[in-house]
Amino acid sequence: MGRGGENYGKRENAGAASSKQETFPAWARDVKQCEEKYQVNRELGLPSAEVEKRRQIYGLNELLKHEPTSIFQLLLEQFNDTLVRILLAAAIISFVLAWYDGEGGGEKEITAFVEPLVIFLILIVNAIVGIWQESSAEKALEALKEIQSEHADVIRDGKKVSSLPAKELVPGDIVELRVGDKVPADMRVLSLISSTVRVEQGSLTGESEAVSKTVKVVPENSDIQGKKCMVFAGTTMVNGNCICLVTEIGMNTEIGKVHSQIHEASQSDTDTPLKKKLNEFGEVLTLIIGMICILVWLINVKYFLSWEYVDGWPTNFKFSFEKCTYYFEIAVALAVAAIPEGLPAVITTCLALGTRKMAQKNALVRKLPSVETLGCTTVICSDKTGTLTTNQMAVSKLVAIGSRSGTLRSFDVEGTTYDPFDGKILGWPVDGMDANLEMIAKISAVCNDAGVEQSGRHYVAIGMPTEAALKVLVEKMELPEKYASSSAPGDPRRCCQVWNKMVQRIATLEFDRDRKSMGVIINSSSGNKSLLVKGAVENLLERSSFIQLLDGSTVELDKYSKDLILQVLREMSTDALRCLGFAYKEELPEFATYNSDEDHPAHQLLLNPSNYSSIESNLIFVGLVGLRDPPRKEVRQAIEDCKDAGIRVMVITGDNKNTAEAICREIGVFGYREDITSRSLTGKEFMDHPDQRNHLRQNGGLLFSRAEPRHKQEIVRLLKQDGEVVAMTGDGVNDAPALKLADIGVAMGITGTEVAKEASDMVLADDNFSTIVAAVGEGRSIYDNMKAFIRYMISSNIGEVASIFLTAALGIPEGMIPVQLLWVNLVTDGPPATALGFNPQDTDIMKKPPRRSNDSLITAWILFRYLVIGSYVGLATVGVFIIWYTHNTFMGIDLSGDGHSLVTYSQLSNWDKCPSWVNFTASPFTAGPQVFKFDTNPCDYFRSGKIKASTLSLSVLVSIEMFNSLNALSEDGSLLTMPPWVNPWLLLAMSISFGLHFLILYVPFLAQVFGIVPLSLNEWLLVLAVAFPVILIDEVLKCIGRCTTGPRYSPATISIKHKAE
Repeated sequence: MGRGGENYGKRENAGAASSKQETFPAWARDVKQCEEKYQVNRELGLPSAEVEKRRQIYGLNELLKHEPTSIFQLLLEQFNDTLVRILLAAAIISFVLAWYDGEGGGEKEITAFVEPLVIFLILIVNAIVGIWQESSAEKALEALKEIQSEHADVIRDGKKVSSLPAKELVPGDIVELRVGDKVPADMRVLSLISSTVRVEQGSLTGESEAVSKTVKVVPENSDIQGKKCMVFAGTTMVNGNCICLVTEIGMNTEIGKVHSQIHEASQSDTDTPLKKKLNEFGEVLTLIIGMICILVWLINVKYFLSWEYVDGWPTNFKFSFEKCTYYFEIAVALAVAAIPEGLPAVITTCLALGTRKMAQKNALVRKLPSVETLGCTTVICSDKTGTLTTNQMAVSKLVAIGSRSGTLRSFDVEGTTYDPFDGKILGWPVDGMDANLEMIAKISAVCNDAGVEQSGRHYVAIGMPTEAALKVLVEKMELPEKYASSSAPGDPRRCCQVWNKMVQRIATLEFDRDRKSMGVIINSSSGNKSLLVKGAVENLLERSSFIQLLDGSTVELDKYSKDLILQVLREMSTDALRCLGFAYKEELPEFATYNSDEDHPAHQLLLNPSNYSSIESNLIFVGLVGLRDPPRKEVRQAIEDCKDAGIRVMVITGDNKNTAEAICREIGVFGYREDITSRSLTGKEFMDHPDQRNHLRQNGGLLFSRAEPRHKQEIVRLLKQDGEVVAMTGDGVNDAPALKLADIGVAMGITGTEVAKEASDMVLADDNFSTIVAAVGEGRSIYDNMKAFIRYMISSNIGEVASIFLTAALGIPEGMIPVQLLWVNLVTDGPPATALGFNPQDTDIMKKPPRRSNDSLITAWILFRYLVIGSYVGLATVGVFIIWYTHNTFMGIDLSGDGHSLVTYSQLSNWDKCPSWVNFTASPFTAGPQVFKFDTNPCDYFRSGKIKASTLSLSVLVSIEMFNSLNALSEDGSLLTMPPWVNPWLLLAMSISFGLHFLILYVPFLAQVFGIVPLSLNEWLLVLAVAFPVILIDEVLKCIGRCTTGPRYSPATISIKHKAE
């Protein structure tokens, strides 16, 4: 038993008695012992009084409803994020300061309130999205309840109770099951009413075919697939009738354990690699902001706190509350500048765009963060049935008898689906079907209860998949020329319809597990009776005396021919083909006059299945076929792509070992002649393995067959503990817990159960493994592009922090107010950052190993680069502010047109002492249609009069960040090798951002809100002259990077480091 797997499903308190009941292995005890244990007689059932007693002990037969997380708790969880907490603190402080300004009758009242309200709006939207995503997690548990049976036919008090609500069942109840019934609880089969009983339990166990049930005991340590005498809640009866004894109900059933496992897995959801990095970044950011705020206060403490020294001791302290709050506002502005507020919105937008791209490739993403996680997937744990294979039985080989005794003919059959037009038979006789092939086609079509129908663009099986595959084979064999004119060409069922019209079925000899065959007695148009039989090849050969040759003649079945057929059978079985033989018999004297009449003596023979073997004797053997659930055509190449991309593929299936190994060899998980003794284990063998971790660490592919849900979970859990990023595929109820536990749960869209889909992060619309590989490539590309815009936004924020820090350090008036920085972070930076998500995907992105989930988002070199860039942003924004106050011209650009007064740098840096200056005056200046005058108080020139200089600083910041987005196109590639037009969306985004900036500059109401004024042409030339050098600086830094660390790649061609073991 694996560590942890044994406890899943046992945490629900269903009563002490229920726990005791779990220890009774009904599958390993005979029927009489089971009846004694549960104190019940199968003829009488439980008395009503006993039912009530047991209900008090065991409760109702239903799955528990877990208490959902409250909305309030979900709301609190949304603020369990460092960046969000910083934003919240900044918003609250901003709101308090805005309220204080408003009480004081300040003119900045509107401006001050915009900032906290916008931040609060961001937080509210973020919380709503988070709550919506997390509240959907419980849907998988609700979907599980949908597959529970609602009614059951029960025997109680010696009477049969029809359609009893299934939730009222108790352990010990006697239940009758019929074809089509959904099994209401886990039950021990007591007796078979029909000769055979088959149950479709693939969604619970992963088996690709319906399973025959028996009353015989099996070993106590059998896995779930080996419990042939048990039927499980939620599975479906596809053949036969039987009487069963309820052994487990509710949460103690196998499906109840799955329910508990899903709940358990949902409690251990972990953050995506990117979210972890952003949280780490947020923590570092908190520390940096705190240090800078303290530093700013220390630098400016002299402005709001002064004292005199008397006898060496400070005395006469003077404190200015107004100036203290002013510098506190600067600290808040620093927080706003340092936080990339637009980052969550841009990441969400980029991920949403990624989901659209993936949807075009048939990968439907249910949870946005999974797009990014896909990019660092290191292991894909794939189910076999329906993912690597088509989950549709198909004939792949047809073996017929040759022209003389001791010879065989073999034909390979193409096609992997139930589509009759999918593929053809290779080597088919040019002159059409001979008599031997006609008989094979006739038996396949007539001795068959299944059908094939078109459902949308797909063909589906009606009835047993094996029989449906035979019907498809008949269509591919086509009709003999003599019958071809009697059918409509193009009809996918025309051949089978012709064969069935030529004969009349008058009796069916049902399949049973003893003789392992099915037969039908037919009446031909000539009135002759004959028997057509299909079944296990060895059994048919034992009951056959003759073989039919190519021309239709029959000869005695000699030892050589028999051994030759058995040798071919062994070869086909080695290739994991399920083989069926065909035989017929023409002389049926006891049925010569039989015509389904119940009074006919022959009818009594048919009522007793023990007579079937004697009826099916002295048969004429005609051939055999090999069937399988074939691998998808695209899977082999997808496996190769995974190997090239450094992704390991592990196949985890509930199917048997030989079949799974053959499929794995065929699709390239293993080599055809590779020794896979140490690579292929059953789920039970893995759980008993002395060193599970090292087994999972082996290079190359691994296979786990006969795997139960707990085995899958244990494998995923161990891989995650080992640092792997795990993508898990599945379609059945049994896959849901592992889907929930994996980093990426991938469900099948066509064959997948609703339980699996609700537990998953991504749904494959085409159920195709190769779609996962394509999605991984897309995820890698999206991550590289996200890394580009994250770096872009962070570098921009470093520049804003540098600007505010320099302003405070130099003692000049505040250049930009918080609401302006908020506008830049949210609106102006947003379009270019989003456009960087459209960088083209690298052609060899799937030729590189996956990145480590703990790879640094920002390396030391990248951080140094952006500190340099950020320092220049700070110098440029502060510099242009100083230039306007101190210069009439700069680089030949005339700035005197607005008539503003010039001051010295010393005056600007000591502006707070303006009231003490003698004869200081400030001339009026113009800004668009506005005129700013300072007649009453010249010192207002450094307060309200700084509006033009502040606008220049903001415009320089916006322009630099637009140019910086061009730098972000490539991590180390020059703009000469990767010009801006490789991503036309970026050029469009830059135009939008400049357009938005012009909007707030030249629309009076918005200009008032943001505290800015229109700029003239010369002032715009100054802005561009100061902003453009950022491109030149980064080009030099990129060149140094290329020369010192070797060639690296752009976001479109970024190389991924080899995974460290």
